Amino acid sequence: MLLLDRTDRAILHELQLDGRISNVKLAERVNLSESACLRRVKLLEETGVVEGYMMLINQAAVGLPGNVFVEITLNRQQREDLDAFEASASLVPEVMECYLMSGDYDYLLRVVVADASDYERIHHEQLTTLPGVARVRSSFALRAVKEKTELPIPSK
Repeated sequence: MLLLDRTDRAILHELQLDGRISNVKLAERVNLSESACLRRVKLLEETGVVEGYMMLINQAAVGLPGNVFVEITLNRQQREDLDAFEASASLVPEVMECYLMSGDYDYLLRVVVADASDYERIHHEQLTTLPGVARVRSSFALRAVKEKTELPIPSK
């Protein structure tokens, strides 16, 4: 883990707010020369602190307003079963996030859907056919109360 100083944290804050910010504006906002700012950004990229840049798309605007949180329980939790499930789940386009969990179920997925019938299709054709699935439990999100992409960068 790279030790981040106040300037690095300021750079990361600005980049998380606007990944397309120019180096000139970024340098100005974090009180650095343009060359010093560019060096720091390159170092953050090279060390893996900055993994990449992406565009956020409004789900509803592209016809996928719904989020379904899906708890998956597998028949067995052997390494080969987990690997097979994870490889197959990663191929389902509507699965936006997949987490291996501790507790009452093995995986938690966030699935984007157009509506309930779209989810029924995904459930029937995709989720229940994933390797090793014993149980699927689904919860529809009614609305997002808080959504954010900016990580709180710790100071120590």
